[in-house]
Amino acid sequence: MPIETKKIVAAVEQAKKNAEKRKFMQALDLIIRLREIDLKKPENRINELIELPNQAGKAIKVCVIASGALAVNAKKAGADLVLEKEALEKFGENKREAKKLADEYDFFIAEAPLMPTIGKSLGAVLGPRGKMPTPIPLNAAIEPILTKHRKTVRIRIKDQPIIQCRVGAEDMSDEKIAENIQAVISRLEGKLEKGLKNIHKAYIKATMGPLVKLEL
Repeated sequence: MPIETKKIVAAVEQAKKNAEKRKFMQALDLIIRLREIDLKKPENRINELIELPNQAGKAIKVCVIASGALAVNAKKAGADLVLEKEALEKFGENKREAKKLADEYDFFIAEAPLMPTIGKSLGAVLGPRGKMPTPIPLNAAIEPILTKHRKTVRIRIKDQPIIQCRVGAEDMSDEKIAENIQAVISRLEGKLEKGLKNIHKAYIKATMGPLVKLEL
């Protein structure tokens, strides 16, 4: 059951109002604390990618690992980085540079035939970060895939029953941020055994602002 949009809009408005003014563009984060969830069970360790209705104001950096025509098309489509097979193998020999790569880019996309090579060269750094590439066929239309990833956020539960993800920026309309929040909560509701009953508390927070409680 979705939360009333007016409640979300009111909380977003309050979070923006409470934020200390800064010269940079502040983010709006959704923070959710869960209850009655056993993190010892693998199925409860949620790791989901969610395509938001609206880009959350952040420049999401996407790396495409490809060769041939797909690599050329990825460059034309504006991928932030295109790695071909030769460069990929070099990262496998330099773990320090591989870690820098993994930390710098939010998402990785790769042509499917390269996945075994990626597993050997970058698996050790991408895997633990939850950033293993999305495999795509050689003839894939790369531009819409890049667009989708730039509207995507990851929700992930590790050792604590808490989820935090970016849902907007202070220059976005309250309504667009509310749509993003609804999308995250809706996906989470579908993943949790008891749905919304597993959500203990939810908050919205600007980068330089206090927590604002979201009435569920």
